[in-house]
Amino acid sequence: MRLVVAVVQDKDAPRVLQVLVDKGYRATKLASTGGFLKEGNTTLLLGVGDDAVEEVVAIIKQTCKSREQLVTPLTPVGGPVDSYVPYPVEVLVGGATIFVLSVERYERA
Repeated sequence: MRLVVAVVQDKDAPRVLQVLVDKGYRATKLASTGGFLKEGNTTLLLGVGDDAVEEVVAIIKQTCKSREQLVTPLTPVGGPVDSYVPYPVEVLVGGATIFVLSVERYERA
């Protein structure tokens, strides 16, 4: 048994959840916030058998694509604010961060 933890962008969450449910997988959805962009993410928890890990990871990779987004950097803390001009920069967002953990025990009540 494995626990798949996937952190995906909020925009990708409905689509990946729908595909996972259509394939018969159960997922728990948690709201989370990214540390770099301070934007909403969705963290998915899935308990799956060892033989299903590759399919679940493939589904997540196929449905959560990276894209470029314009972001205005935050004002530096402790620095001179009057000389700081925040110009938007393009950053790569989206995709998924996936962790696969071994599970010693699993129960469903």
